[in-house]
Amino acid sequence: MSTKILVTGADGFIGSHVIEELVRAGYDVRAFVYYNSFNSWGWLDSLPREVIDAVEVVAGDIRDSSGVDAAVSGCQKVLHLAALIAIPFSYNSPDAYVQTNVTGTLNVLQSARRHEVEHLICTSTSETYGTAQFVPIDESHPLNAQSPYAATKVAADQMALAFNKSFDLPVSILRPFNTFGPRQSARAVIPTIIGQIASGERRIALGSLHPTRDFVFVGDTARGFRQVLDCAACVGQVTNIGTGFEISIADTVDLISEAMGVSVEVVIDEMRERPKESEGDRLVACTAKATELFGWSPKYVGKDGLLNALALTIEWFNNPANLSRYKTGLYNT
Repeated sequence: MSTKILVTGADGFIGSHVIEELVRAGYDVRAFVYYNSFNSWGWLDSLPREVIDAVEVVAGDIRDSSGVDAAVSGCQKVLHLAALIAIPFSYNSPDAYVQTNVTGTLNVLQSARRHEVEHLICTSTSETYGTAQFVPIDESHPLNAQSPYAATKVAADQMALAFNKSFDLPVSILRPFNTFGPRQSARAVIPTIIGQIASGERRIALGSLHPTRDFVFVGDTARGFRQVLDCAACVGQVTNIGTGFEISIADTVDLISEAMGVSVEVVIDEMRERPKESEGDRLVACTAKATELFGWSPKYVGKDGLLNALALTIEWFNNPANLSRYKTGLYNT
């Protein structure tokens, strides 16, 4: 019997790329998507027919333990990506983040234990580190949640590690830094910049420009999820996914505008700024552990790698069919 892989959050940005990565690698895949009355499978609806036809799609709600249990049943490995991720929205609705990110993860952990899953990989975020206390940030860096979103991800991570220690559940945690690429939500900075320019805007509305980030292309992140599936040494461990290249938001605007052949003016929109103590000022990854444990390293590295990955992302957004999915003139928390 072939190994069956469950991917939660498969309808989202990273999840849809993980589905594509797994199918093209020959895996038997079950996708757990968020149920809705439109029968939409999110970004899975945009995948090539030869990919989506190879996927078993199950609709449900990560907050519903019975639905999660049914989805986990019959799967030997689970990639858990389902989450609420927008930081600004977590200021407005922290309860929803606890229910989805903490209780949802608990549901997956309980079902994985009940069905004796061979390997469960939970998705973390570099936001759990908060502003860097040293760089590059390795997995020993203290956790410092600076937003309700980050706090729920810390809680979910710790619950997963506790299940490993308490019940010997084979769980690993993958901690991606700022992933970007085609299909990303417009609430993230790179699609915000590209989307506004592609829509004809030359006055670009953004939040703070001084923070620095480690932007990792979604193809590299998806490959990390595939490679960690068979990593026995990763059980009970947290592993970063990033590039080690640090760039400010201001410099990112310059790179994108130059790549798109336009001059832009940045307008600071107070609605897009985080509270001062909630802003992660500096994030840059050390990924030596990923290389050591499962041989992962990013394909798109340094300034040249970022430019090449941005070119792929810009090309995707410049397609009118893709751009039409975004409300680039509205701020999406």
